[in-house]
Amino acid sequence: MSLPRRAMEQMGFSICCLSCDAPDIAGSQRCKSCISSHVKVRDKISSGPAITKADRLSREFVTMLANPSDFIENSKHSVTMTYYKSLIDAHQGTSQPKTAEEVKEKFEAQRKKKDRSLIRDIANNRKKSSEVLGAEEIEELLLKISDKNPETSDSYWDELLDDVNDLLEDD
Repeated sequence: MSLPRRAMEQMGFSICCLSCDAPDIAGSQRCKSCISSHVKVRDKISSGPAITKADRLSREFVTMLANPSDFIENSKHSVTMTYYKSLIDAHQGTSQPKTAEEVKEKFEAQRKKKDRSLIRDIANNRKKSSEVLGAEEIEELLLKISDKNPETSDSYWDELLDDVNDLLEDD
C-alpha cells in the first residue's frame, strides 16, 4: 500500500494510492504515470455533456471513487465502497468502532466536546455593565433599531460594527 499522493487526493482518488501494490516512493515513475493517466481520464470523462450510458456510468464511478462514504448504502457497490472507506479511514487515523465499548467511548467523547460559537463566546466574554439606562436612552436605542428613523439606522449599524470589532480586538 502506498500513501496517497497530493495530486491524487486533490482529484479525489486517494483510494487508488491506498490500494496500490507499488512501493511507497514519492515521485517514482509509477506514481507519475498513474497520476498522469488519472488526470487524462478525469478530464476526458468530465468534459462535455454525458450523452451515452457509458459517459454517465463513468462519471458515476469517478464520483463514487472520490467520495466512497456517500455510496456505502448502494445495493450494488456497498461492499467495495465500505472497503474503500475503511482504507481511507485507516490512513487518516479514524476508524469505525468495532465493539460496544468503542461505540460508547466515541459517544462520550462527542458528548464532552464543547461546541464553539463565535457569537456565544463574544457574549460570554463581554464585560457586564452595571449602568442602568434611562427612559430617554432606551427610546433612542429603540428608534435606532426600528425602521421609523432611517437616517440614524445607518449610523447605528456602523456603531454596532465598531462595537463588535472592539470586542474581537479585546480577545
